[in-house]
Formats: sequence, structure tokens, C-alpha cells
Amino acid sequence: RRVGGQVRAVNVEKGMFGIIDGVNSLHDPLIWKVLRSPGEVIFSNILVTEGGHVYWNGMDGECPPKGVNFAGEWFAGKRDGDGKEIPPSHKNARFTFDLHLLDNLDPHLDDPEGVPVAGIIYGARDSDTWVPVEEAFDWEHGIVTKAAALESETTAATLGQEGVRVFNPMSNLDFLSIPIGRYIQDNLDFGAGLVRPPRVFSVNYFLRGQNGEFLNDRADKRVWLKWMELRAHDDVGAIAGPTGLLPRYEDLRRLFKQVLGRDYPIDAYREQFAVRVPESIAKIDRLLKIYSERVLDTPARLFELLSQQRQRLQEARSIHGDRIAPDALN
Repeated sequence: RRVGGQVRAVNVEKGMFGIIDGVNSLHDPLIWKVLRSPGEVIFSNILVTEGGHVYWNGMDGECPPKGVNFAGEWFAGKRDGDGKEIPPSHKNARFTFDLHLLDNLDPHLDDPEGVPVAGIIYGARDSDTWVPVEEAFDWEHGIVTKAAALESETTAATLGQEGVRVFNPMSNLDFLSIPIGRYIQDNLDFGAGLVRPPRVFSVNYFLRGQNGEFLNDRADKRVWLKWMELRAHDDVGAIAGPTGLLPRYEDLRRLFKQVLGRDYPIDAYREQFAVRVPESIAKIDRLLKIYSERVLDTPARLFELLSQQRQRLQEARSIHGDRIAPDALN
């Protein structure tokens, strides 16, 4: 809610849940500790052994030779009706536990007065368009080009084919009780009159290169989150691109060393944060078609801002070509 021109929020969650596939002591030490310590944890779609132990894909230790999982009685090498080997746990296997089991719990988690909100993050599973992290120019630009423009590719958690691009504004479409256009307008209006609106960011941990491989390690998100925190406190600058504000290489190089203890090559930066102009224009064209044909109460401001972004992309393309390295924009 808005309090004195500032956005404040309270936590509405009692616990947390997530995909357990690949969770281990190296990549997720805090979650790993909870999953392996006394306390109530709910597992789904993992392997359960005869002794009552659990195993999931990618965890520490050797896989048991047999047990019970989503396919029933399981043993190493078991295959399904199509001849494909059945893994110990499902790709969509999950965990759930109380937030208070975490060692890094914020002391203001249950503060009834809430905490100031400095930034809002909208995430997508996008293989070919969005950069790993980008900041909107302002509140309106963020609501339209980050939140209302969100598309995400389907995963094993969804019924049907994986990898299909799905329109899902604010990643909230399934939970809306009002028309989409009104919901977008409400979000635009919410920022009006704020002394310091929260910064709006987009994140994408699933960008792929030309060889089809992911361009980032799963731990890299810690760097993107740290960069957003620094931006929210005006502690680092940014590069203005046609679709938003991009991180500077020198800042990310320092953060990779501080947060992950490793180098960050300039070539990786240029590939990950290149503005992919044809893909970005195609995305805008898809959105304009969806909103003009399917969302009859779409605010006029959405069409204005998407069209302006399309024009910026075309102008940048005329100067730099189809793929623009971020440092070329500096």
C-alpha cells in the first residue's frame, strides 16, 4: 500500500516452495541445510527408499538403487512405455517448508507496518529475447514493457508441451478476478503520486546462446540480485538502451568477483546483455496484436509505450544492426 508517498509491503507467506531438482550443498547451502535438518518439510515427486530416506536429482551423494517415486516402484535403469529412462525424481519435484527454518530470515519479516519497497522484479523463462537483468526507465515503462509484456515458456510444471511461449501479464493471469485492462490501469495508477516509485526490473535466467546452451550458470542470479539492490540505492550507474537500463561491465565484473569469487569475461557480458533487436520487435508485435484483439479494455498508454519502444529499437537497429552489444550503447 501507499503510505506518505511511499510503497510499503507486508509478507503474506508462511512458507516457501520451490523446484528441488539440482538443489545441493554447493549451489543452495541455506535451503540444503533446511532440507537436511529437523523440522517439517513437504516433498513431492522425489524418490523414497525402503528406509524412508529421500533422494532427488542433483543432490549430494549417490543415488539409491531402488525405491518408490512418481512412476511407482523404481530401480536404476527403469524405462517408461516409450523406452525412455525414468529418473529418480521428477523434473517438477518440489519442496515446501516454513520460512522460519531459514538461517537468513529478515528480522522485519512479520512487521505489521511493512517495509519500504525499493524495487519490483518481474521474471520470465525466455530463451531468446530478454537479457538476464534490466531496469525500466520509470514506473509506467516498467508496468507496460516488463510486467504487462511478460511472456514465459512452459516447463515440466505445466500440462502440455514444454517450451511454448505463453502470454502471462505480471505472471498473474490465472489469479485475476478483474479484466486484464483494468488490472494494468490499476497498476499504472498505483504509481501516480508516489514520491519515489519502486524501480521495476525484469530478469531472465534462461537465455540461450546460438548453440542452444544456457548463457548463465544458476548461481549468476545472485549477481543480478545484488546489482538490482545497488541500483535501488543509487550505488551504481547503468547504460541506457532502447528497452531499458543495462548493467555496466565494470560493475558486473566487480560483483562476480565479490559475490561468486570468479572472473566475468567481457565476451560473456556482450553476449548475455546484447539487445536482440529482431526478437524484441517480434515480441512487441505479438503483444500489440494480443492487446488489440483480445484485451478490449487495454489502456491507451500501453499502446503508446510499446510503440515508442518499437521505434527506439528500429532507430538503434539502423545504427548498430540486429544485435547490439551493451558497451556499444555506452
